[in-house]
Amino acid sequence: MAEKLAIAAMREMTNDELAAKITELEKERFGLMFKAGTEVLANPMDLRATRRTVAQLKTLQAERLRAQKA
Repeated sequence: MAEKLAIAAMREMTNDELAAKITELEKERFGLMFKAGTEVLANPMDLRATRRTVAQLKTLQAERLRAQKA
């Protein structure tokens, strides 16, 4: 199950931690998508929560990149 991360907790992560967390959640999302294609998920909202958390982390990563360039 995707863990619920608060935005404040995400902002405290370093860039390396963000990248590692994105990689971990992308693997989890792939597994959930594969499982959803072959059987019924116990909680289908896990797929949505994982996808949204990855999007939030990538947005934060992009914000930091833009801030460095400015």
